[in-house]
Amino acid sequence: MSSNVNATKKLTLVSLILMIFTSVYGFNNIPRSFYKMGYAAIPWYILSAITFFVPFALMMAEFGAAFKEEKGGIYSWMEKSVGPKFAFMGTFMWFASYVIWMVNVSSGIWVPISNAIFGKDTTATWKFLGIQGLTGPKTLGIYGIIWIIFVTYVSTRGLDKIKKVTSVGGTAVVLINVVVILGAIAVFIGSGGHLAQPIEGLKSFTTTPNPKYAGNIIASFAFVVYAIFAYGGIEAVGGLVDQTENPEKTFPKGVLIAAAVIAVGYSLGILMVGIFTNWSAVMSVKGVTLGNASYIVMSNLGYTAGHVFGASEATSVVMGQWVARYVGLSMFLALTGAFFTLTYAPLKQLIDGTPAKLWPGKLGQTRESDGMPVNAMVAQCIIVVVMIFATSVVGGKSMAKFFDILVAMTNVAMTIPYMFLAIAYIYFKKKTSIKKPFEVFKTYKSALIWGVIITLTVGFANFFSIVEPVISAHIQGAVGADLSDAWINTIAQVAGPILFGVIAVLMQSSYQKKVKAEKGNKVA
Repeated sequence: MSSNVNATKKLTLVSLILMIFTSVYGFNNIPRSFYKMGYAAIPWYILSAITFFVPFALMMAEFGAAFKEEKGGIYSWMEKSVGPKFAFMGTFMWFASYVIWMVNVSSGIWVPISNAIFGKDTTATWKFLGIQGLTGPKTLGIYGIIWIIFVTYVSTRGLDKIKKVTSVGGTAVVLINVVVILGAIAVFIGSGGHLAQPIEGLKSFTTTPNPKYAGNIIASFAFVVYAIFAYGGIEAVGGLVDQTENPEKTFPKGVLIAAAVIAVGYSLGILMVGIFTNWSAVMSVKGVTLGNASYIVMSNLGYTAGHVFGASEATSVVMGQWVARYVGLSMFLALTGAFFTLTYAPLKQLIDGTPAKLWPGKLGQTRESDGMPVNAMVAQCIIVVVMIFATSVVGGKSMAKFFDILVAMTNVAMTIPYMFLAIAYIYFKKKTSIKKPFEVFKTYKSALIWGVIITLTVGFANFFSIVEPVISAHIQGAVGADLSDAWINTIAQVAGPILFGVIAVLMQSSYQKKVKAEKGNKVA
């Protein structure tokens, strides 16, 4: 029945744009960007859309059209374009990025829970079982370990029960964006056109109010990673080509329009936050972190709306708390649904696309009833637990530094695979043996130019993101613990990707030895 529907109902331009938008656009990126850069984040979003998002999306569309019958997703794309070694390294790094995402979210998911219950982030004061010394990041780390074990246990037994949670959470998060826009417009009108964060000409869009970034060009370049990360997920669009009406014309047009809408959406969202949030008064306050910036901003929207329309101080505070509760509940439901899905989906795609013998022991086996890679999921859980323990329970200090490290780790890890895909695309265009039913970049030269631009954009952004903490610390004259924290931040960003890169090389080497040994035995 479903196949017949798919065969007759093709995606129109509007429906394609909506699918791309919902796959890529993420509300959390707006308040976090405002927290880091203020209005100065906007030009970087526009630049990243031009040098990364649009061309990369079109490349993924070509990949998807050429390999629409392949089972292994991006592994198959890279394997047939470059080779199995390159493909496994790139896909394993892609999988690794989701492992690091789980490390981040396992600890970070307690912030929306706190907002949903208390109307504010109280996680900095939490103590695990009241034990002295197990506060803040350490407590969140322990809860994160319990969370990943629980999710893995449930996921290995089927996911039917959490489908409704995913749907409800996704709808609630979409509504957050509506609340921000309508709330900001109401505050703007109610305040007589006053902006909480003033716009002082072009300077406001080139200079950040954040002292950490002001006058630091390397820190500004490092922010490009956040912008690229905000456009993440576009690789999933490749599979929509054959489901689109008149794809040769509709698809590139849809991607360009969606890219413009998303870039404008992020830029407009940052402007909207500035209507009701003064950076110095709200974002520079002690206790604001990348982990809770979204809830601080939304709570401030409720509080400011109350003040603007004549509510008492107490009522305004309550309004802020209830907005924060709504956002906390929405984000918790959305993250829960995403978490359950991501514990198995990337791993399953990786295992389905690669030879079973590549995996040590029984890790490459899937359950016959539903294809779930249960053994690999358990191993994945153990890896996440170890990483959470290392970054929070052992290395965790202040909440702000803790979340800075986790977010930086996630952003770098999730953008590195884009470099692999961009390089693979160059080889893909050169291979005339691969049938390409859909092409946007008609010549190899144009494909090469854009492949290089994307690779350099992502590569330089990650380089600056990695070195920025240490360089900024030296510029600011940091010594002792502050300089040590900067080095920990830098090392943490590269530790995960390097670790998984080494594992990928060792696994590939072991697999090749097995194949050679088997060939030798057959000859003998």
